[in-house]
Amino acid sequence: MRVLFAVLSLISLAACNPLGFLSSSSGPKPAELQPLPQPREVRVLWSARIGSADRFAFTPAVVGDAVYAAARNGTVTRLDAATGNERWSASAERRLSAGVGADARTLVVATEEGEVIAMEAADGKVRWRARVSSEVLAAPSIGNGLVVVRSVDNRIFAFGEDDGKRRWVYQRAPASLIVRSPSGAALAGDTAFIGFSGGKLAAVALSNGGVRWEATIALPKGATELERVTDVVGRPALQASEVCAAAYQGRVACYETGSGRQIWARELSSLTGVSLDARYAYVSDDRGAVHALDRTSGRSLWKQDRLTNRELSVPVGVGEAVVVGDLEGYVHFLARDSGAFVARHATGGGRVRAAPAVFGSGVLVQTQDGTLVALAL
Repeated sequence: MRVLFAVLSLISLAACNPLGFLSSSSGPKPAELQPLPQPREVRVLWSARIGSADRFAFTPAVVGDAVYAAARNGTVTRLDAATGNERWSASAERRLSAGVGADARTLVVATEEGEVIAMEAADGKVRWRARVSSEVLAAPSIGNGLVVVRSVDNRIFAFGEDDGKRRWVYQRAPASLIVRSPSGAALAGDTAFIGFSGGKLAAVALSNGGVRWEATIALPKGATELERVTDVVGRPALQASEVCAAAYQGRVACYETGSGRQIWARELSSLTGVSLDARYAYVSDDRGAVHALDRTSGRSLWKQDRLTNRELSVPVGVGEAVVVGDLEGYVHFLARDSGAFVARHATGGGRVRAAPAVFGSGVLVQTQDGTLVALAL
């Protein structure tokens, strides 16, 4: 398997690097940020140093009154959600590439060698270690007594949350060329929703790994191998009885979770994925524009295109705002109903690759340089 790693000179069709890990200084220049006329105040609720993510994307997990975060050097930290004070810090004793997946009892991280490490939420002690077949880039998911892990070779592994024993493996044929982007599993009830290379979205039974349904987000097209890359990127988004996903050089599409019936689809290429709230679907396209789509029809409601080439994260809706991070560590707050800029915050901590995590009425943002900051308007 090859990844989109050494093809920067060939990807002028995209405004940012398909890997998201390399500088695009030789490509299109990021749009300059213009002063906001009457910006709202962004409150920093608290800030903490977690440790560098290096070239990987680590996402904090919020569970009750706890926040869990991980760093490339193997440090895993539990913080108080209200104050940001450290509860404990432990070492996974490995260099990490993905995390954190968490529930009230367990948190899980993973490595580029395919090691999955489950730790006690109470004190950070390692409960078990297990192996998957290749590198893990997305935070594992926990549900129904299972830890579900997607490896970059198109395999899904399910381990017992308590004992780490392998329960099942679901496998698709690996593609010859892939987008090196975190693409995890979204769990709802007894089903895992997972995107794959080749533009496929699958609903897999957590009980045995059997396929409940499969849908095609996008079909490969084009004359070259690079033009035919249509990987589903990011974690599928769930809201009520709908699941939505986005594909690079493809579409954004939503389906009924139970049947797989397509609700709508829209031509739109993304490198990061889609998020949902009660009314809208939000997508950053591969050129740096933020889109709000009607969740029921896919109709375009607004488009904010003044962040071109700024290598945006997944946008997320929080209250009256949509929040998105960029390659210089800025966090942008857009009006939920119009897409207009309402506020901006400079984290000073480097690129924001991971999607902001909803945190009460605010968001948690973890930067590549290792800053974890809680923000609210």
